[in-house]
Amino acid sequence: MTRYCLTVTCPTRRGIVSAISGFLAEHACNITDSAQFDDEQTGRFFMRISFSPEEGATLDALRAGFAAVAEPLDMAWAFHDEAVKMKVIIMVSRFGHCLNDLLYRVKIGALPIEISAVISNHMDYQKQVVNADIPFHCIKVTKDNKPEAEAAIMKVVAETGAELVVLARYMQILSDEMCRTMSGRIINIHHSFLPSFKGANPYKQAYERGVKLIGATSHYVTADLDEGPIIEQDIVRITHAQSASDYVSLGRDVEASVLARAIHAHAHHRAFLNGNKTVVFPASPGSFSSERMG
Repeated sequence: MTRYCLTVTCPTRRGIVSAISGFLAEHACNITDSAQFDDEQTGRFFMRISFSPEEGATLDALRAGFAAVAEPLDMAWAFHDEAVKMKVIIMVSRFGHCLNDLLYRVKIGALPIEISAVISNHMDYQKQVVNADIPFHCIKVTKDNKPEAEAAIMKVVAETGAELVVLARYMQILSDEMCRTMSGRIINIHHSFLPSFKGANPYKQAYERGVKLIGATSHYVTADLDEGPIIEQDIVRITHAQSASDYVSLGRDVEASVLARAIHAHAHHRAFLNGNKTVVFPASPGSFSSERMG
């Protein structure tokens, strides 16, 4: 069954839901899932609707017709075909647990993405990636060649048509220019429950403070290091008996699951930027199902 989704953000006002649902009804579209949020602080309205076109309405026809609804309400909007997988580039350095997890989830159909390429500043995972029939690009980064390296990265993004870049423990700081160019299209996993323990060696920082909870945070990348809008977080409990290396080992599983959930939200068009925060709607029924269950 064909299923589309519509995402909308606009200034809040009366009649938005009525206008959207009325338009879909006029085009013989049946709403199967809907979520909305009205942020009283920012005065912004957010909505995501899944629907089925019961009489064959195409995306082009819906887009052409919806423009007249959206313009007077000052909407930013987009229609998406939920069967089309988002093209994603994964970037990794020498810690491969998040990469491994994402490769497996994609293999069994648990993530609605197509990995267009993997980029690394090391060769550690070349064989693994190539064996999965995914293009691998080793782009070395030094203090002297950073502009050239980022230009090479952006060339891969352009050539693959990637809609999202995932930093799966990619241990290089991106330039302000790249962050601005890719705003809202780069997701990072930080091995800390932000805003605590930013920057380098967060597990060491947490160990030295004797925390009883450690976690991971997935966020959109901005020019401010580890300050981007948070998409997903989780934690694991620690006791006084754990060593600093225990923190690292226990944290790996959390990092992998948090990053996967953040990508799932973005790929399903459930995550909306809202200033320095995000609005993340619950997943639609059935969106976590895999092609290979058991």
